[in-house]
Amino acid sequence: MSPAKQKPSKSASPPSDAVSAQNDLAAILRRDIAAGVLQRGDRLPPEREMALQFGVSRARLRQALDQLEGDGCLFRRRGQGTFVQPPPATDAARLKSLAGRVTAQEVMEVRLEIEPALARLAALRADDQARRKFAQAADATWAAPDQAAYDAADDIFHYMIAEMAQNPLFLTVYEAIRSVRAQAGWTQQRAATYSPEVTARLGQQHRALAEAILRGDGHAATNAMQTHLQFVAMTLQSGTPLA
Repeated sequence: MSPAKQKPSKSASPPSDAVSAQNDLAAILRRDIAAGVLQRGDRLPPEREMALQFGVSRARLRQALDQLEGDGCLFRRRGQGTFVQPPPATDAARLKSLAGRVTAQEVMEVRLEIEPALARLAALRADDQARRKFAQAADATWAAPDQAAYDAADDIFHYMIAEMAQNPLFLTVYEAIRSVRAQAGWTQQRAATYSPEVTARLGQQHRALAEAILRGDGHAATNAMQTHLQFVAMTLQSGTPLA
């Protein structure tokens, strides 16, 4: 993954003496993400470079990044850096040709086999810190004001479940699924298919799934994920907005 093409803009940033707390810096970075200066999958510049750019100490920068990570806006991957939202699969290029051959139904078949198991493991293995972050991510899915916001929140929600399962091989498999979905031409079908009513139902399903994971109920988490993915599959297969 190459570094982000754009860096947080200095023009949008106040002078260093105006950055009075990490909340201010977090707000600046959050604004850059919302404005598209930093886009999903982008890797942030090195901490030293960002600290110099914003005129803050690296300690203050880390506090701001920690805050955004807690909100689900940023993800850190050891040895690779900090990314805007979930990082892309490391073998995305290799999966490009596969993405052009598989159908939405085939992807859903794989998701229905993999993700219920991930949900069960997440319920059983997530630590308190991960649960707190996940609760915030879950809130974002059922409070999403529009389709674009829901899509971003949904991506974070499912990725965090895969992370909480604490199995690197499972996470690699899930990342491959994410990569194929992101590159497949039929992904635009979802934007045309999901009505506001469908998005609301998906948010309700996320709530039930999140509640099962947060209370450590592996069986309920498995069932909730199956129900959610079956509804997604049915909606995509219909090709028309479902109420």
